[in-house]
Amino acid sequence: METKDMMLTSMLTMDKGENEGEREKGKEEVGREEEGTQQENGKLMLADGLAEKGPKSLTYGSGQQVSNGFPTSTPQSPREGPGSAACSGGTASGPGGSSGSSVPLGGLRTLVVQQTSLERPRETWSKKMDFLLSVIGYAVDLGNVWRFPYICYQNGGGAFLLPYLLMAVFGGVPLFYMELALGQFHRSGCISIWKHICPIFKGIGFAICIIALYIAFYYNTIMAWALYYLLSSFRQTLPWTTCTNSWNTANCNRYMSTDHNVSWSNSSTSPAEEFYTRQVLQVHLSPGLHQLGSVSWQLALCLLFIFTIVYFSIWKGVKTSGKVVWVTATFPYLVLLVLLVRGATLPGAWRGVVFYLKPDWEKLLSTTVWIDAAAQIFFSLGPGFGVLLAFASYNPFHNNCYKCSLLLCPPPTPNLSFLHLRDALVTSSVNCLTSFLSGFVIFTVLGYMAEMRQQDVDAVAKDAGPSLLFIIYAEAIANMPAATFFAIIFFLMIIMLGLDSTFAGLEGVITAMLDEFPHVLAKRREWFVFGLVCVCYLGALSTLTYGGAFVVKLFEEYATGPAVITVVLLEVIAVSWFYGTNRFCNDIQLMLGFYPGWFWRVCWVAICPCFLLFIIISFLAFPPEVRLFNYHYPPWTTVLGYCIGVSSFICVPAYMVYYLLNAKGTFKQRLLKSVTPEPSGDQHRDYIVTNAV
Repeated sequence: METKDMMLTSMLTMDKGENEGEREKGKEEVGREEEGTQQENGKLMLADGLAEKGPKSLTYGSGQQVSNGFPTSTPQSPREGPGSAACSGGTASGPGGSSGSSVPLGGLRTLVVQQTSLERPRETWSKKMDFLLSVIGYAVDLGNVWRFPYICYQNGGGAFLLPYLLMAVFGGVPLFYMELALGQFHRSGCISIWKHICPIFKGIGFAICIIALYIAFYYNTIMAWALYYLLSSFRQTLPWTTCTNSWNTANCNRYMSTDHNVSWSNSSTSPAEEFYTRQVLQVHLSPGLHQLGSVSWQLALCLLFIFTIVYFSIWKGVKTSGKVVWVTATFPYLVLLVLLVRGATLPGAWRGVVFYLKPDWEKLLSTTVWIDAAAQIFFSLGPGFGVLLAFASYNPFHNNCYKCSLLLCPPPTPNLSFLHLRDALVTSSVNCLTSFLSGFVIFTVLGYMAEMRQQDVDAVAKDAGPSLLFIIYAEAIANMPAATFFAIIFFLMIIMLGLDSTFAGLEGVITAMLDEFPHVLAKRREWFVFGLVCVCYLGALSTLTYGGAFVVKLFEEYATGPAVITVVLLEVIAVSWFYGTNRFCNDIQLMLGFYPGWFWRVCWVAICPCFLLFIIISFLAFPPEVRLFNYHYPPWTTVLGYCIGVSSFICVPAYMVYYLLNAKGTFKQRLLKSVTPEPSGDQHRDYIVTNAV
C-alpha cells in the first residue's frame, strides 16, 4: 500500500444569516479564545514539514503527544480556562478510522478532525461482554478448581488468604492491568508490540508463543481425560463404582455409602483410582519417562474431538470465539453453584469446610506459604502469556471526545475514564472469588468422603492436581443420588473450563503471528489456525501414551512456569525502565482520560519486579520434588525439564544479538536504536483538519 502524504485543509465559512449585533457583542468575549485557537491550529497546520517527511507524531495545543501514532484528544488540562473545553459530541477510535465534529455556536470556531485509514481495519469485539467473558474464561481455568483448594489447606487454610490477597493487590492485578492497557493502546500482539515499546526485547514475543505451544501440548490432554469420563458417565452404573471390571486389581475396595461392613485400609485402592490410573491413563503399562509405550487410541480420538471444537471456535477470530465463551465461561459457574448446594447437604460436609478454612497463623512464618501464594495468583491471572495483550488489542481505542477550542460545553462524563481499570479489577476479582468458591465445592465433598471412610480429612485430601478431580471427586459423585447426572455436568464443566483457556492461549499466538506477518497470513487466517491446531495435536501425542501422565507433569512443572515468570519480569523491566513509566502513564491518559496514580506507578517500577524476582529465586533455591503416583522422577528428567524451559526463554537473548548485528551504524547508534520505540504505522493514514465557523 502506497504511503500518502498528510493533507491539511483549512476552510473558513461565514454564516451570513447570523445577527450582526450578536456577533459584535460576543467579539470581545471570545477574542482571546479565537487567538488561542489560531495558535493551536497553527501547531496542527505544519503543512511543509508534514508533506515532506510524513507524520511521526501529532502534537496538540496542550503539548501532549500521541506516542502510538493515533490522533486522539487529551483531557482538559487544569490550565485551560472556561473558554476551552472537551467537545461532548466528538468520538475517537483506533486505527480503524475516526472523526470528530461539533455544532458551531455563533461566531465561535470549532475544530473538525477526520482520520482516514488506508490500512485494513482491525477486528473488534462484537460486544463489550464478549471481551469480559473471554478474559474471565481465560483467567478462570482448571487450576482454580484443583490447585487453589489444595494450596489453601496445605498452607494454613484461612491464614493463606492473607498472603494470597497481598500478592494479588501488589503483584497480580498491576501486571494484569498493565498488559490490558498495553494491548489496547498499541493494538498489537505480543511480537509486533515490542517495536513500539523497546525493539531489542522483541524476543519476548517469540518466547511467549513457544510457551503457549508447550501449554497446548499438555493442557488439552486433561480435557481429553475429562471427555473420556464424560462419555463413560452415560450409564446407569458408573464404571468407577465397581471392582468387577477387567482393569481392577485385588486391592480394589468398593466402599459405597451403603456398605457399612467394609473397612478401609492404607493398602486399599478405590474403584475410582483404578479406573483413572489403569483404564483411562493405563499408566501401569509404562515404567516411566524412559519408556512411554504406545498411544492410547481412545484418548487420541477424545483429543481430536477437543481440537476440532477449538478450531471451529477460533478460526474466524474473536467474532466467533466471543460468542462461544458465553457458554464456556458461564456454564461452569452454574455447575459450581449446583455442586456447592449438593455438597453442603452431604453428611460430614462441615468437616471439610472447617479443615479448608481453619487458620494456622504459624505457617505464615514459612517462606513456602508466600512462594505458593505468589505463584498461585500469578498463574491464575495469567499475565505474560500474550493472551491479555491479544484480547485487549481488539478493543476500540477509548477516546470519546476531541479537544475543541472556544466551545463552551460541559466536560465529558468520566464513565469511560476508569473503563480499563474496571476491566482489570472486575476480571481479577471474579477469578479470585471463583478460586475461593471452588474450595467450598471441593472440601464439602472431601468432608463427606472422610465421614464415609471414617478417616481424617487430610488423609482423604492427600491427592493434588488432576487426581483430586478424577479420583476423589469422581468417587464422591458416584456415592450421591442421581450420580449419573452429577457426573455428566461435572465433567462437562471441566471441559468448558479448559476450552476457553485454550481459546485464549491459541488466540494469543494467532494474533501475534498475524500482526507480525500481516501480508502473508492476514488473508489466510483459517489455514494458519488449521496448521497451528495440527501442530498442537501432533505435539500432544506424547501425552497420550501409557506414560503420558508423566509427560504432562514434566511440562507442567518445568516447561512453562520458570520460563514465563522470567519473561514477564523482562516485560515489566522493558516497559517501566526502558519505555518509561511516565510515557506509559501518558499513553493511558491519552487513551482513557486519566493519569494512573502513584500506587500503580510504584507497583510497575519496583514492586512487580521484586514480586517476580522473588518467585524466580524461590524456584531456583527450592526446586520442586516432582512425583506422580508411585513414580519418582530421576535426576535426568530435571535436566530435561530445564532444557525445555530454556528452549523458549533463549529467544530473548538470541533476538538481542540478532538485532544488534543487523542494525546499521556504530555500536552506540545500534544500542540507542534498540531501545528507542519505533513509530506506529501512522504513515499509512491521511488526516484532514478543517476549521469551520
